[in-house]
Amino acid sequence: MKAVVKQIEGCSFIGKAESNHWVPVDSKKEFAGSDAATHPMELVLLALGSCTGCDVASILEKKKVQLKGFEIHIDAQRAEIHPKVFTSIHLEFVFFGTGLNPTHLQRAIELSQQKYCSVSAMLKASVPITTSYRIVEEKQEDRP
Repeated sequence: MKAVVKQIEGCSFIGKAESNHWVPVDSKKEFAGSDAATHPMELVLLALGSCTGCDVASILEKKKVQLKGFEIHIDAQRAEIHPKVFTSIHLEFVFFGTGLNPTHLQRAIELSQQKYCSVSAMLKASVPITTSYRIVEEKQEDRP
């Protein structure tokens, strides 16, 4: 896989990889950025959430689990001193639907974390990643 990152100004960049989609990346003004885009460490969390989320969605679809949808709430702690790496990451999966089987949900999360999610595999070598889930019972008309 290849990617390119181009400086716009200061610590404001734009980058793209083989998918050929440009992504703006920026930092806080105090670090020579303009605070106009997602910060690099935020992108790491978004990559983690979307990678494991895709796995879970695919696994549950194969199991024919009828979800109304789901979200992943990510809470990460960072070291106080540089390089300010993540010291812990927690993923809370929030599943929306009616009559969902907790066993299927838990198994999908486990498979993603233990076998399929590349981003989790890289990160968990240096930071503990924990997971939890909850179910929000709702009918189709409850969600936009």
